[in-house]
Amino acid sequence: FFHFYAGICSALKLTVPSHTIHGIEGQPLHLPVDYNFNATASEIQIIWLFERSQSNPKYLLGSVNQRVVPDLEYQHKFTLIPPNASLRINPLHLSDEGNYIVKVNVRGNGTIAASQKIQVAVDVPVTKPTVHTEPSSGVVEYVGNITLKCTVDRGTRVAYQWMKNGKRLHAGPNYTFS
Repeated sequence: FFHFYAGICSALKLTVPSHTIHGIEGQPLHLPVDYNFNATASEIQIIWLFERSQSNPKYLLGSVNQRVVPDLEYQHKFTLIPPNASLRINPLHLSDEGNYIVKVNVRGNGTIAASQKIQVAVDVPVTKPTVHTEPSSGVVEYVGNITLKCTVDRGTRVAYQWMKNGKRLHAGPNYTFS
């Protein structure tokens, strides 16, 4: 009898994306989580926590047998999508960047549990660049230098690239970059 239970208790498989999930600021983000087990369950509990570096994990929401219990502070932002354990974040903010921990408990003949962590990165779309010239009048041919300054108001992981006639400009006697 004991061996029969031991065999049943062993398997709760929790499947999450293996790499960092990138979301766009202001958009919804779906964290897909699937679970399966080979036991008879009387209760299935799902818990979601959020942790930023150097801070304690925060409870976001949980469910028992698909009845969702939200944290009232976050109930308008986070949604659990039964029957699997997927989480929807809507809308996504920069402050939502961090680790999301999902824990699943299955109670039948004893309790089996599994938890996984999903890392979320929030990307801010790059705004249209603006270019300023110094001197603002431009440069008379063959005389002096002109400085072009390119800036963007918002955006994460911004990289700048100067082009001339569709070709990439490289530093040389005529061009310097800073």
